[in-house]
Amino acid sequence: MGVMLQCFYWNCPKEEQREYQWWREIENHVPNLAQTGFTHLWLPPASKSANLFGPSMGYDPYDFYDLGDFNQKGSEATWFGRRKELESLIQKAHTHGLQTLADLVINHCNGADAQETNPIDGKQRWTLFNPKSGKFKRTTDHFHPCRYETYDDMTFSDMPDLSHRHPDVFREILAFCRFLVEDIGFDGFRYDFVKGYGSWIIPAIQEYRYQRKEREIRPYGVAEHWSSEREIVDWLHEVNNWNDNEIDAFDFPLRYKLKRMCDEYGFDMRELLDSACLMRSRPWNAVTFVDNHDFRGGDGGDEIVSGKLMAYAVILTHEGMPCVYWKDYFTYGLARPDRPNGIAALVAAHEQYAGGQTRTLWADRDFYAMERLGHETQPGLILAMNNNGGKWRGARVHASRPGACYEPKAWWSEGDIGKPNVQHADGFGHVEIYAPPRGYVVYAPCRE
Repeated sequence: MGVMLQCFYWNCPKEEQREYQWWREIENHVPNLAQTGFTHLWLPPASKSANLFGPSMGYDPYDFYDLGDFNQKGSEATWFGRRKELESLIQKAHTHGLQTLADLVINHCNGADAQETNPIDGKQRWTLFNPKSGKFKRTTDHFHPCRYETYDDMTFSDMPDLSHRHPDVFREILAFCRFLVEDIGFDGFRYDFVKGYGSWIIPAIQEYRYQRKEREIRPYGVAEHWSSEREIVDWLHEVNNWNDNEIDAFDFPLRYKLKRMCDEYGFDMRELLDSACLMRSRPWNAVTFVDNHDFRGGDGGDEIVSGKLMAYAVILTHEGMPCVYWKDYFTYGLARPDRPNGIAALVAAHEQYAGGQTRTLWADRDFYAMERLGHETQPGLILAMNNNGGKWRGARVHASRPGACYEPKAWWSEGDIGKPNVQHADGFGHVEIYAPPRGYVVYAPCRE
């Protein structure tokens, strides 16, 4: 399925001292990211924001079509840069075989030019939008409540909520998605806050036959549905049952499990077998992740702070599409390129070996082992994980390759990063595998 990189974190332009230059910053890394094995780049929202309290991360869109072209809301460029720089980034990504995903924020708007009185409930709201692009102008009739949709049970902060059932809004959203794919060059969408609007609009976006340079584009899609496994699966059924271009969803339940594994003492590794996450119950629609821009304290919770590479070992060996977080990869220095002890080695192992179904080989309180059985050009792998911080752990497991040898491709430990030994299976497939204290080893079949 590939490996995604979330190419931003909260306040990244300011913290990296790259304000209005973020598109260029990402572009500089594209060749190395492609060489490592990444396949998809999730970019931050590209549209001009309200910027009410200074430059914004883009989740409060004002002018959908202003990607850094018009001098409004305090600047011409967005906080990430200008449109031509975004287009240059996307073109370079395509040159290196990478797809780019637009962060699609279509639930709400912000920064209106004037207040209006809503005729349904008589309340004053900031709903008059006259953007300089001249496109997708909005009035109170385009927001909840309106004559097309009087009730909406999910709002985002106090921002006016778009009514997708209004014919003009529905048409404009589809036109905007065409603009992003056909004119700007995006290859798919990350759908922000899908709990806030009817799921029916997503198949309309996903199934549209986009055309770019006489080539049909079927966009990839992944949704942010921050809920339990049951709620996410119900939503996926609702969206995908009548959709011939299925959408995936971020695996929030797994992320909280990984947080406990890394940050809480005494986590039972058998909990990784629990089916209450998409990685287990619906892996073909799972986008697994360790952290993202929303885990910065508050109601969303904090980032993982201890042994985070253990979590990456899980998502980059199991089924689903793993998503790596920019802050972990670059800012925290966990990429560790050209070494076997970081995220880069795990990404390479994922792309070269992690094919086929997952089979559990061993699970007890401290030790967990699984095997990917292989598919087509990916021969499979074995992951051994040890959550005991005191000593190496091992187990004799029954793998799928009688007589094979298994060599370590990626490994890490809090206390011992010495290279593990090559292991040999007997004629029945039994093989001894080991993992260092509070660490992991990814084994792959030896090359013949």
